[in-house]
Amino acid sequence: MALLGLNIDHVATVREARKTNEPDPVWAATLAEIGGADGITLHLREDRRHVQERDLQLLRQTVTVKLNLELACDDAVLQIAAAARPHQATLVPERREEVTTEGGLDAAGQRERVGDAVKRLQDAGIVVSLFLDPDLRQIEMAAEMGAEAVELHTGAYAHATADFAGEQELATLLTSAAAVRNAGLTLHAGHGLTYRNVKPVATIPGMCELNIGHSIISRAIMVGLERAVRDMKRLIS
Repeated sequence: MALLGLNIDHVATVREARKTNEPDPVWAATLAEIGGADGITLHLREDRRHVQERDLQLLRQTVTVKLNLELACDDAVLQIAAAARPHQATLVPERREEVTTEGGLDAAGQRERVGDAVKRLQDAGIVVSLFLDPDLRQIEMAAEMGAEAVELHTGAYAHATADFAGEQELATLLTSAAAVRNAGLTLHAGHGLTYRNVKPVATIPGMCELNIGHSIISRAIMVGLERAVRDMKRLIS
């Protein structure tokens, strides 16, 4: 059964829209744990558009499940991550103009930079995952770099508008997932997953962890965060 990691960035986004102290992503993480979340994911961006260092520090002290920090291969953020020592760090691409992370990390094209980031995080005792498109060359590079896990970017599957296109993207995910497993890496997935499309991804053989944010937080506005987490857990189980 795949584990569920809740991405709380969107809670911080609402807070930062008014530059106030609510809603508090730390409180959201507690409610998510009560609802059955297996992990909490947050992205400390270079421009601090939502999650702040204060959030990371408090979450590191209070979260009792797995804490997964998403970050770019940026020296300043890598230093913060090494000091905070979350359970896992997921290296992602980052562009200031994007609304959310779009596309996977180019590990093959930035071999030295990504490889150095992997080593720095691992030297701090942090498990490292790479957020990659379902591309066999990128997966091969993750294994060469010594990363422990790969999170497959599921955006193309999630955004497919026709059944046939969705089936094609799911087939691509299945092939890439097999490559991740065959390389001895732990298999994760995320991006654009919703209550409607999550089941096929959750049932991919060897799927260990799904990181989901926007869909759960959107539902939580209507039904509350504990129930929203429980409903997603029920689907992926």
